[in-house]
Amino acid sequence: MRIALILLAGWLSMSTALAGAAEVATYDRSSWPEQLDSPALFDVASRAEILGFAKALHDSETLDQAELTTRLGLRQINLLSVNALRQRLWQRLWRNYDLAQQSCEQDASFCYALESLADLRAQAGQFKVAADSFYGAWAEPSRSFHERYLDELLRKAALFPQTSSEIERFSNLERNGDELNDRVFLLTFEGGPTLAGGASDALADYLRRQKLSATFFVLGDSLQKRRDKTSVAALQALYHGQCVGTQGWQYRSHSHWVDWQDSILRSQARVSSDLPGQYVAQFRPPYGQRRADGQAFFSRQHVQVVLWDIDAQDQSALDAEQSAQRVLSLMLLWRKGLIQFHDGQPKAQAALTWLLQKTAQSGIAWEGCKDFAADR
Repeated sequence: MRIALILLAGWLSMSTALAGAAEVATYDRSSWPEQLDSPALFDVASRAEILGFAKALHDSETLDQAELTTRLGLRQINLLSVNALRQRLWQRLWRNYDLAQQSCEQDASFCYALESLADLRAQAGQFKVAADSFYGAWAEPSRSFHERYLDELLRKAALFPQTSSEIERFSNLERNGDELNDRVFLLTFEGGPTLAGGASDALADYLRRQKLSATFFVLGDSLQKRRDKTSVAALQALYHGQCVGTQGWQYRSHSHWVDWQDSILRSQARVSSDLPGQYVAQFRPPYGQRRADGQAFFSRQHVQVVLWDIDAQDQSALDAEQSAQRVLSLMLLWRKGLIQFHDGQPKAQAALTWLLQKTAQSGIAWEGCKDFAADR
């Protein structure tokens, strides 16, 4: 039995490594010919991204299991999980397109008078943008982005639940932003805090100057080390006006860690004691990995598992603007959600600055972190 478990763990590690080996999806949004300076133009761009992604999803369904396994670079896949994801994606794409087409009377670009999910599927199968059209320069970069981004999602689904991730909830008590209203987004940051005077400080100060709040998911060990070198008062000043949840004591997977419960309890006690005014009873699992049978523990502790559905990939090789372009593209596609940044990355603030500038007139709203925590 022990040998079997070791072999299984090795296979999962190899599969996960293969799943993460592909190039991270992004594209230069300068190929999009319009500024998002009105809600109607946000909808135009949203309809375009929805149709582009729907085309990629439609085409992926023509692959058989062997072809899909090869495309994803895996040895084997959980096809049931993949198909369940595809179904959820189609349902969300239809909801989003239906919302985005409400402004078609103001601007008819990418409007096809679709009345059902079946209509969207049919339109996706034949969706094409003429090379000589106003949006012609956008078509190929968008196609490439959506194929790569879809593969990212399908890889995670193919490995689920053996390797858990944010791709799927284990229960309805877990949150991933789906409950937010259309055009509403919540900023979340994880992996901090940095040492005093580091990227976490600059970012928190920037958010306050922009009159924005975010949820910072901190590591208990990092928080304690910073407190020991500064003070509790300094920690409270750092996170003034923000919300602070936990990521456990260390940044490591909580799915196979024997002491995962202690990790959460220790970090919860540390944050709630040092930051009573900012603490929110929320846990962000590192890498999105947590146990399928962990919900009873979280319920007893009155802690919510908070995932995400828009990832900036700011820990990858992407620079700040590429990361921001990825986020904006996914905001247009999903139209609401939880955005994942890492406050230890200096480029997170630069990416956020770019993002706020590009969406200032687009009609979106930023969810207050306290409001999100109160909406249980």
